[in-house]
Amino acid sequence: MPKNLLNSPVFLLASIASVIALAAVFSPITKSLVEAAADSTSPRAMPLSEQWTVVSVADGDTITVGRRGETKKIRFCGIDSPEVKHGKAPGQPFGDEAREKLRSLVALAKNQVMIVPIETDRYGRTVAEVMASVSGEWGLEMSFQEEMLKSGNAYLYRQYAKNCPNVTAFEQAEKIAIASKAGVWSQPGLEKPWDYRKRYR
Repeated sequence: MPKNLLNSPVFLLASIASVIALAAVFSPITKSLVEAAADSTSPRAMPLSEQWTVVSVADGDTITVGRRGETKKIRFCGIDSPEVKHGKAPGQPFGDEAREKLRSLVALAKNQVMIVPIETDRYGRTVAEVMASVSGEWGLEMSFQEEMLKSGNAYLYRQYAKNCPNVTAFEQAEKIAIASKAGVWSQPGLEKPWDYRKRYR
């Protein structure tokens, strides 16, 4: 290829466009973010991911993150994990396991997570998709929601999943857990977390 072509602004722009197009094809997360960013009038338009440090893990679907003196409670979009013991409520089967699984994922990510905010819930928590790069800045991207679902440490929270950009991937992750009878799917008839909370509120 001629050297002057490599230095051409047109060639550079075409190369960047190709990389973005390929990323959109191979990553559902990237694809949804690119589409949302391209259509600023879309109701699903959202800020791109924000880098935060995990401060604590409350249970299998809630973390507290911080950066530059600010802290924020994050509720994972689209999933609901078994409840841990809280006050008079005894906790559910697999509640502690779900929290430990999430702690292990946070450790794998070296406490560095990318937050894609979706909305704020009635408790003031940021509802978000949570991801991490687990092998360097340009390495493998891990979805915390998908990992929790695939391992059977969370249920797809269909009632609130429709606003999650990667809800289709979440549905597939849950199907994997059901097929392999992982976690909560290993014991038929377990009470769902949303029903459990109704009994203890």
